[in-house]
Amino acid sequence: MATSTTAASALERDLLDAARGGDQEAYRRLVEPHRRALHAHCYRMLGSVQDAEDALQDALLRAWRGLSRFEGRSSLRSWLYRIATNASLNAIERRPRRMLPIDHGPPADPHDPPGAPLVESTWVEPYPDEQLGLVDGRAAPEARYERREGVELAFVAALQHLPPNQRAALILREVLGFSGQEIAEALETTVAAVNSALQRARRTVAERLPDRTQQATLRALGDQRLSEVVESYMDALARGDVDAVVSLLAADAVWSMPPLGAWYRGVDEIAIFLATAPLNGNWHWRHLPAHASGQAAVGSYISDAKDGTYRAFALDVLTLRGDRIADITSFINRTTQLRDGDDFLSWPHYPEDPARAAAYFEAFGLPDRLD
Repeated sequence: MATSTTAASALERDLLDAARGGDQEAYRRLVEPHRRALHAHCYRMLGSVQDAEDALQDALLRAWRGLSRFEGRSSLRSWLYRIATNASLNAIERRPRRMLPIDHGPPADPHDPPGAPLVESTWVEPYPDEQLGLVDGRAAPEARYERREGVELAFVAALQHLPPNQRAALILREVLGFSGQEIAEALETTVAAVNSALQRARRTVAERLPDRTQQATLRALGDQRLSEVVESYMDALARGDVDAVVSLLAADAVWSMPPLGAWYRGVDEIAIFLATAPLNGNWHWRHLPAHASGQAAVGSYISDAKDGTYRAFALDVLTLRGDRIADITSFINRTTQLRDGDDFLSWPHYPEDPARAAAYFEAFGLPDRLD
């Protein structure tokens, strides 16, 4: 083990020396082991996969240009996270806060049309953790949250309620396991200020999180039971069976559909909504199991009368409580350019929004159509 660590350190030093001399391939090899984790870090900060990619590219360019100033007093990992954190903080200044529909306003009346979708990109996005190779476990022994817990929808949405520096401090400490001194250096502040920010951030996040993470819930449930729940959900939707869908839900379940701001709470309200729109007999469905944000998910496809295929429509991210579905966040890939709020029933026939199609299907390895 010691020999392997020594060899890795020697290789890193050689690559660093070569990269400082202008060797771009050496720089690529130097940062590649950190790229996926850095991307996840930027996503936690920003709540958007594309914004995370932009921030990461900005950070890697800054690191390339600043290699001559890296003197090795901190680890390469710590230095890269410092740059990625500050690139994310700069991005936060230029973008609106992202949220889930439940944070946007009160629950909607299922007897009313859900209203027009919001054109502005304000929604927390699902994270393709498996496609991007996010590994299991903790980033460091001192980290409180597992890596996959750190991309769960509830956690990322809770983070967006924090002021930027509190958000950065909490992620760097609780997800990545950096010390108070390292965080203070990254944020150009004091350890005392970091500890104060952490206290406030922990309190805010704890108020918004469920008692149990999805990782703990899924482990307790087991793969077989999880598969049964997901299969039952897909089967009930495909058959248009409102009662069967509702039987899978927790009594206080929530159903939301970004980019719509409307959302519904409770099995009675959800049943009315399902019978009015998705399962009213005019929409016909097929589904594929998926995985998103460290959680169970389902790709939903709606029939296209023009050619008999099923077009990608929504990625349903499922949050479970025991073996009941407590939250369905249905990320819809259609254009937001509806004529009015009453046009929701025709939304499946509208064209896809290319960015949403890429973010909700392509990024998760899901096809655009099913035969």
